[in-house]
Amino acid sequence: MLDTVKTNAPVLILLGPPGAGKGTQARMLETKFGLVQLSTGDLLRAAVAAGTEAGLAARAVMDAGGLVSDEIVIAILRDRLADADCAKGVILDGFPRTGAQAEALDALLADSGQRINAAISLEVVDDAMVSRISGRYTCGACGEGYHDSFKKPAKDGVCDQCGGADFKRRADDNAETVASRLEAYHAQTAPLIAYYEGKGALKKVDAMGAIDVIANELSAIVSETTA
Repeated sequence: MLDTVKTNAPVLILLGPPGAGKGTQARMLETKFGLVQLSTGDLLRAAVAAGTEAGLAARAVMDAGGLVSDEIVIAILRDRLADADCAKGVILDGFPRTGAQAEALDALLADSGQRINAAISLEVVDDAMVSRISGRYTCGACGEGYHDSFKKPAKDGVCDQCGGADFKRRADDNAETVASRLEAYHAQTAPLIAYYEGKGALKKVDAMGAIDVIANELSAIVSETTA
């Protein structure tokens, strides 16, 4: 079996519904602490592009119109955690989504003597998520996230991070789709809050405030749990 995260490398999880700010906060923590943000979607695309064994398995499923199994996702994650840049620790964004995935992740980390240092729940109000999500967009070059009201580029039309000018909005960031995604979150992922609370790993952060305030709270948690 491949090695996973090196011993003592912190493993953090960001939990929260669509629009809670997981991606934005993960990138800020990545920059501040030298952690690596791991998004399930990005991992799948990278594995498929690289043609790894797990990536080829995922591609076959996706080409057939199916959903990639937890086993394949775990295999892709195992491969990624073995990379040298993960030695300082990782932030999992978008995984696990279900209880079964959480248990599989625990087993994966246990293979290398690791555990979840903290599962941080970004607490938000559902009704506010529609306007928050409908106003967001990203840089097409580097993926940096922005918002029409909460986080605009310092220079209009130019990405703060890479200087790119190609911005994108997700077609499914609309009220009807957001409501459906929130429903799915509460049905499948919200129970993970109780799961990690039972393990003593849960931390809660009010994610309805300013981005910098939330970032400071998250930084304090990371510092405390990875010391």
